[in-house]
Amino acid sequence: MQGTVDGFSYGLVTPVAAYVMACLGGALGLRCTTRSIRDGGSFKPGWLALGATAIGSGIWTMHFIAMMGFTVAEAPVGYDRPTTFASLAVAIVMAGIGIFIVGYRGATRMALVTGGTITGLGVASMHYLGMAGMRLQGRVEYDTLTVVLSVVIAVVAATWALWAAVMVHSFLASLGASLVMGIAVSGMHYTGMAAVSVHLHGAAGSAGTGESAATLLAPMLVGPVVFLLLAAVVVMFDPLLVMGRPDWQQSPQGIPARPGVPAQRAGQRRGQPAAWAADRSPRRGSQQSGDW
Repeated sequence: MQGTVDGFSYGLVTPVAAYVMACLGGALGLRCTTRSIRDGGSFKPGWLALGATAIGSGIWTMHFIAMMGFTVAEAPVGYDRPTTFASLAVAIVMAGIGIFIVGYRGATRMALVTGGTITGLGVASMHYLGMAGMRLQGRVEYDTLTVVLSVVIAVVAATWALWAAVMVHSFLASLGASLVMGIAVSGMHYTGMAAVSVHLHGAAGSAGTGESAATLLAPMLVGPVVFLLLAAVVVMFDPLLVMGRPDWQQSPQGIPARPGVPAQRAGQRRGQPAAWAADRSPRRGSQQSGDW
């Protein structure tokens, strides 16, 4: 028996809410990645990890808010909790790999292709792993070409997002980039959902195992709250993360930095490694002691 699938049972409420969460996670992730490029010290991995967590959590929250609008008319839909949250881990880890590659390598072609492919496959894996956690008295099938299209959209969107993370620096530009990123991620999700068909077995109306979408609503609401609190704390203690630094694209010597590559440290000349510059930099009190 063919099930009647509806991905918009709440109208525009779930698509709009899902899009907002994708934009929020993307905006915070982009700003954290931009901040990591300015900070070449010990805090750089922390900013990159925070950006990966924001993007991965935002995409995951977007997916399951959108899935609250997914229903099968003839059968209740449930969700397996371990599989559902395993998809969150996949999204964060895969986004983290891509962000760390670009964060340390810069916006080179190889770094963008590698990081974007890994992150895009992570987004697609999160989506279809989350779908695998769905429980109903039936079998979910997919149209192969539509699934391939959704994966391509995910890879392209992830590559563009990584490029924007290291190349788009001003607050307004990052805000615009996050809006585009939200469209791309939502487009990937609904393209993947367009590939879904459900074949029911047994009597219609048999309850599936797992937790209902309403039961999973409370954990999903934790994501938006954490995002908002995290953004408030970051803005409060590091306003440069939002407004940027007017002259941040220049190195300490006034030499323009390469796009997508962290600025040179003080005392480092063009083409010289950072270790050489550190050895040549004056030591505190050396001029007075005469041992420089």
